[in-house]
Amino acid sequence: MARKVFFSFHYKRDVRRVAQVRNSWVVRPDGDSQPFLDKAEWETIKRSGDTAVKSWIEKQLTGTSVLVVLIGLETYDREWVRYEIKRAYELKKGILGIYIHNIKDPSVGTDTKGKNPLDYWGVGEGAQRVTFSKMYKTYDWVNDDGYNNLPKWIEEAAKAVGR
Repeated sequence: MARKVFFSFHYKRDVRRVAQVRNSWVVRPDGDSQPFLDKAEWETIKRSGDTAVKSWIEKQLTGTSVLVVLIGLETYDREWVRYEIKRAYELKKGILGIYIHNIKDPSVGTDTKGKNPLDYWGVGEGAQRVTFSKMYKTYDWVNDDGYNNLPKWIEEAAKAVGR
């Protein structure tokens, strides 16, 4: 089944690594993802204010089955990545995380592993709280052979939430 996905990531630091993951998905016969903004377009949206960014995110999430969080060193601290995760959960989208630090950026090589942004959100209170990182699967693009397994991961994430 064809799945439309939304890739959530830290643009400035990880865009070259993200392009490798995203392109591996889009070139597949059934792969579809949101348009890939260049830096100038993203900066224009951000300068328009929080309402404009939220509106853009909502539009991009429409029709998707799964949010794929591409996790680099600084992804955890990105406000809009956190918002995208929260909205995907509220909209009952499948969610999965993929560490991308081991992908070689053509300019700087590999990177340091970052914190999982799915740890930021959870359900329940106190000792009963369960983080999203326990609810949704996380993989390593290089070590878990993301190139060959991404379609399977996306399908599993969608089916886990009844999509």
